[in-house]
Amino acid sequence: MTALRQRKGSKGREHPPGAELQSRQANCCTDHHPEKMLHGDWSWGAIVWTSVGWSVSVGLGLLCCIYVATLHENDLWFSNIKEVEREISFRTECGLYYSYYKQMLQAPSIQEGLSDLIHDNLTESKRTINLLQRMNIYQEVFLSVLYRLLPIQSYLEPVYFYIYTVFSLQAVYVIALYLTAWLLSGSWLAGTLTGVWYILNRVDTTRVEFTISLRENWSLPFLALQVTTITCYLRPQLTALQQKVMVWLMYVTTFFFCLTWQFNQFILLVQALIIYTLDCVDFLTTTQVTTLYLVQVSGLLSVWLLQFCNSMILGSLVLSFIVAALFVRHCQSGLKTGSLLARLGKLLLHTAMVLLLTFTINYLAKKALQLKSDEHIFKFIKSKFALGPTRDFDASLYLCEEAFGLLPFDTLERLAGTLLLYPYVLTLLLLGGMMAVSALHNLRPKGVSAEERKGAGEGHEAALRPDVAYNLLHTLFYGLLAFSTMRMKYIWTGHMCAVAAYGVCGTELWTPLLTTLRCNSKVMLRLVRYAVPLAMIGCLYYKFWPKLMEELSELREFYDPDTVELMTWISTKTPKRAVFAGSMQLLAGVKLCTGRVVTNHPHYEDKDLRERTRQVYQVYARQSAEDVHDILRAAGADYVVLENSICYERRHRRGCRLRDLLDLANGHIMDGPGDNDPDLTPASHPRFCEAIKTDTADYAALFTRTFENKTFHLRREREVERGASSSIDRRIQNNLHAKETPSLYKNN
Repeated sequence: MTALRQRKGSKGREHPPGAELQSRQANCCTDHHPEKMLHGDWSWGAIVWTSVGWSVSVGLGLLCCIYVATLHENDLWFSNIKEVEREISFRTECGLYYSYYKQMLQAPSIQEGLSDLIHDNLTESKRTINLLQRMNIYQEVFLSVLYRLLPIQSYLEPVYFYIYTVFSLQAVYVIALYLTAWLLSGSWLAGTLTGVWYILNRVDTTRVEFTISLRENWSLPFLALQVTTITCYLRPQLTALQQKVMVWLMYVTTFFFCLTWQFNQFILLVQALIIYTLDCVDFLTTTQVTTLYLVQVSGLLSVWLLQFCNSMILGSLVLSFIVAALFVRHCQSGLKTGSLLARLGKLLLHTAMVLLLTFTINYLAKKALQLKSDEHIFKFIKSKFALGPTRDFDASLYLCEEAFGLLPFDTLERLAGTLLLYPYVLTLLLLGGMMAVSALHNLRPKGVSAEERKGAGEGHEAALRPDVAYNLLHTLFYGLLAFSTMRMKYIWTGHMCAVAAYGVCGTELWTPLLTTLRCNSKVMLRLVRYAVPLAMIGCLYYKFWPKLMEELSELREFYDPDTVELMTWISTKTPKRAVFAGSMQLLAGVKLCTGRVVTNHPHYEDKDLRERTRQVYQVYARQSAEDVHDILRAAGADYVVLENSICYERRHRRGCRLRDLLDLANGHIMDGPGDNDPDLTPASHPRFCEAIKTDTADYAALFTRTFENKTFHLRREREVERGASSSIDRRIQNNLHAKETPSLYKNN
C-alpha cells in the first residue's frame, strides 16, 4: 500500500484543480510517512522511523486481538466449558454460520462437504438449497479446508482455530485504520492514537467478542483495508506502476469485503455516492472516478460468479447507480463548463437524471430477475421513515429491535469520555469549510473544462487533497448512516478514530491556529504535532489503563442449563432426520448443536423463507390447534419448540413484542392495556403457546408433550388422518411448496 511519487517530467494521470498545492501539502507532512523510503530517502533516520511506525502498528493490532480474545475467554470461561456449551454460546445467526464450518469438518472429504453445502436439505426442511449461493459462508469453507490441510489438529481444536482467525482480523482492522491515519497525516503518531482510541472505545467500535461469527466481523477489516488503498491511490503524483498496484489492491480488498457480507451492496452504494459527490465538485479526475466505479463493479461481479449467479447482486441498487452514473456522465459532455450558476443547474439536472435512470434500471432488473429477496429491507426503510405501512411483519421485526433504531445519545457521551469526539468534530468543521471553499473554487469558470485544467498555477490556499476529501465524505456519509441505524455505527466509529487522529496530528488544524497566534513556524508546527498526540496518549493511559486491567480481571462463566438440557435431549432422544420448528434464533442453535433439520433460520434474505417464518411463528399467535398443526405439517415439522421468553415476553414494549406483531399482522387486538387501531378485532381462539400447556382434548389429539423445563416446551406432532385438508392447510401448502427449488437454488 505504499506509493512512489511521479518523477518530474514523466507522463502521469491528469490532475484535478489545485493539484500543485495539494502536492506541496502532501510534501509538508511526510516526516515519518510510510512512502518516505520509496521516494529515495534511505537515510538511517528514515529507515528507523518508518520501521518504528510499522512495528507500532503491528503491536497495536496484536494488542487489540489479545484484548478481545481475553474478554471472550473471561466472559464465558470458554476453555473450561463443555462442547455443547461452547456451541450454544454462538447465539442466533452466529450459530448458523458456525454450523457450516462444523459440517465441513465432519464431512468425509472436502468434496463431499462442498457437495452437501451446494445440495443442502438440512437448513430448510422439504427444500434443497445451494448454501454457497444463498449465504456468504465462503469464509467458513476456507477455514475448514485450511484446518484439514494444516498439521494443527493435534494441538488446536477446530473452534479455537475459528475464533482465533476472527480475532486476528481485528488486528488487521486496527492496522488498516492505523495506516489510513498515517497516510493522511504523515505521522505514525496519528496511527498510534487511532489504535488507542479504537481499543478504548471497544463498546462502540466492535462487538466481536460476543458475536464472533457475524458477517460484519469478517468484512469490516477488508473494508478498512479498501479505504486505506483508496487513500493511497488518491495521493498526488503516483507513478503508473504504483497506480496499477493500488488498483489491484482495491479490487482484492473490495472482493473480500463483498464475499464475506450479504449487505455489501448497501455499503458500496454509500461509497458510490461518495465517489459521485467528489466527481461532481471536481475533486477527482475522470480516470480516478471510472477506476473506482469499475473496482466496485468488478468486486461485485466476481462475488456474483462465486455465488452461483446470485440474483440479489445483479439486482442491487449500487450496480444500477454505477451504470446510470457512468452512462449519464458520458452523455453530458458539457457538464463541467459554464458559469457557476450554470454549472450548479447542470449538476442538479445531472443528479436528477442519474437517480431517475438508477431506479428505472433497478426496477427493470428486478422484474427481469423476479427478485424479491431484498424487499424486506426496503420495507424496513420505508417504515422507518414513515413512507409506508408499519404493520408489515418483516419490517416490524427490524423496527422493534434496538440495533435498528436511532443512535442513542449515550454513544456520543462515551466517545467524548475518551477525548475522541472533540477533535473529531473540530476536524470535521475545519475540513468541511475547506472542502466547501475548494468546491466553489473548482466550480468557478476558468475558460476551459475543469478536466482540461492541469492545476499548475491554479492552486489556492484552501485546496484539499483528494485523499483527504474522500475520507471526509466517508466519515460524514457513514456517520449519517450510523445515526439513522445504530447497528451501522461499527462502520463509522473505527474510521472516526482515524479522522480524529489525522486532525490532531495533521497540519490542517494547527496551521491556521498557529497563524492566528502569530507563532506559525516549521519548528513550532512540528513541536505541536508531536507534543499534543503524545500528551493525549499519556492522558488516556493514565485515565483508562486501570479500568482496562479491572475489566480484564473480571471472570464470569457460561451458564444456560435449560438450553443445554434441551440440546442434550434432542441429540439423544430424537431421530437424526427429525425436523424442528420454532424461533429463528433457537433453531440456529438446534442445527449447530444437534445437526437436526430445521424449518427456518435467521438468514432472512429470501422471500419464501420469510413467509415460512411468519407461518411457523403462528405458534405464538391466537390460532386454533388445528390451524397450527396444518402449518407445521406443511413445513414438514415433527417437533415444535415453544419458548416462555417469547410467549410471555416483557423485553419489548407493547406493540413490539413478537406476539403483538403477529396479532397486528393477523388483524387481532393486542394483549394488555393500551390502545388498539379501530379495524382490529378480537381473536376467536386463545394464544396457542399458552393454551397448548393445558393439554385439553383438542390439543392433546394433535400434539404430544415430550420435553419441558423452565424455559422450553417441546411438543411432537401426532399423525392425524383426515379426509380432506382444511382451507388453511391448502393455503400453506400452496405458499410453501409452490416454489420447491432444485439443488442450485436461486433467490426469487
